[in-house]
Amino acid sequence: MKTTVEIADDLFHRVQKLARDEKTTFRALTEEGLRRMLEQKQDENPEKKWVWDLVTFKGELADEFKDAPWEKFRDEIYRGRGA
Repeated sequence: MKTTVEIADDLFHRVQKLARDEKTTFRALTEEGLRRMLEQKQDENPEKKWVWDLVTFKGELADEFKDAPWEKFRDEIYRGRGA
């Protein structure tokens, strides 16, 4: 895909020089830089890294909850909280 991007002259010249020195293209260096930036931003995004901790219950359930459906647990959790 072709696009036009305006960048500072000094940055453009530095990247061109680097491309010549490394025998690659301006395009290749630009794509590499964008990919690295996207990976870094993704790593910084806590939503992408969030993993729920495992929550377990040890003990005995009250008789009224043994073999009860999820809705009974949910209703009890939210009882008195306006839900």
